Amino acid sequence: MAEAEDLPHSLDELEALVGLILDQARRLGADAAECAISSDMGLSVTARMRDVDTLEYHKDQGVGITLYAEGRKGAATTSDLSPEALREATEAAWRIARHTQADPCAGLAPAERMAHDWPDLDLDHPWAIDAEAAVALALEMEAAALDADPRITNSDGASVNSFRGAAVYGNSHGFVGGYIATRHSLSCSVIASQGEGMQRDYWYSVSRLADELEPPQAVGRRAAERSLRRLGARRVATASVPVLFAPEVARSLVGHFVAAVRGPALYRKASFLLDALGERVFPAGLRIHEQPHLPRALGSAPFDAEGVATRARDLVRDGVLEGYVLDHYSACRLGLQTTGNAGGVRNLTVDPTTDEGLEALCRRMGRGLLVTELIGHGVNIVTGDYSRGAAGFWVEDGVPVHPVEEITIAGNLRRMFADVQAAGADVDLRGSIRTGSILIGEMTVAGD
Repeated sequence: MAEAEDLPHSLDELEALVGLILDQARRLGADAAECAISSDMGLSVTARMRDVDTLEYHKDQGVGITLYAEGRKGAATTSDLSPEALREATEAAWRIARHTQADPCAGLAPAERMAHDWPDLDLDHPWAIDAEAAVALALEMEAAALDADPRITNSDGASVNSFRGAAVYGNSHGFVGGYIATRHSLSCSVIASQGEGMQRDYWYSVSRLADELEPPQAVGRRAAERSLRRLGARRVATASVPVLFAPEVARSLVGHFVAAVRGPALYRKASFLLDALGERVFPAGLRIHEQPHLPRALGSAPFDAEGVATRARDLVRDGVLEGYVLDHYSACRLGLQTTGNAGGVRNLTVDPTTDEGLEALCRRMGRGLLVTELIGHGVNIVTGDYSRGAAGFWVEDGVPVHPVEEITIAGNLRRMFADVQAAGADVDLRGSIRTGSILIGEMTVAGD
């Protein structure tokens, strides 16, 4: 992996290109203009069945340009960062803007909301790893999985990935900002066999810093253990029981909540949480909040995709819905102000309501279903109806007694959120949504 100075373009170079684009937009007569430009590099290696399967090294770049004229909007993109290509793309955006329909909400976020003097979030940690070293790590990781047990008979592969990228955003308010960020990961997926039964599972580790990744042997062994424990899975009788979502799948529940409070769903009146601001949506005591300025965190960013300053804030406080997830356009449609969420949420965290982790929450549940995998997309954000395929473990007397597969769990998200019995202390930090296990008081488990 190349060092920091070997990125295809430096931040200063990208900022200069943004200046060229904005100057060209002014000369063309645009009322407002914005552009986002990126330049990144990375290395990806996958080993499968003790041999190299893929090895990829990439350098990418691109720019998106948006111009506005009397409420009309035109956009163009290019991967050619030469001055001539940028001029042509800017002219193309201008031609489009002159022919589109006017929209009173089209335009830049308010100038007073632009970010200024943001903190150093410590996001840039290059990994000085070359292809040979990455191959060795991938082979070591997969070997740890394959050698863990004779019942590990096949592999979907073990991967090592390293990414480093620079991004700059600027607009005609005079805002220009950028930063460099890294993201490194190890992942492994293997297949366990016993008789005629086969099960697949995986594990991964991801961080801004290579030194904070789990050891490759640990990732491989964890993938093997997760696959082995699923052997002998069977269906269960249909019942209404408590359901415990492990942290890696509990994240999706929070994602459905975010989808229901995002601007597009709200201004289209297509959300089960429409007009729910100020209502108790979750039980008292539960808090969900954004922490966009956590150093080194995977979701951290000093400003959003429109240059708006990000800030710590509560979406849910004491169970009550306190805020939406809005960019400038959706906020305008709703008669509100942007929340700095162009591009998504950043380190959205569900605070634990207990000091218990997964095992302790199984004991609290007593009898029910522990979900470790979700299948399909049977979620209706308009009505809140929820129905997804699932796999996991049946729990009796607080202990998982056998693996479960080929079942469906169903409910309604509004009722499920109100019925959260606990948010665990086993918080998974591997993403922009950070949550521990979530215990729901009752759902329908459809099996035999």
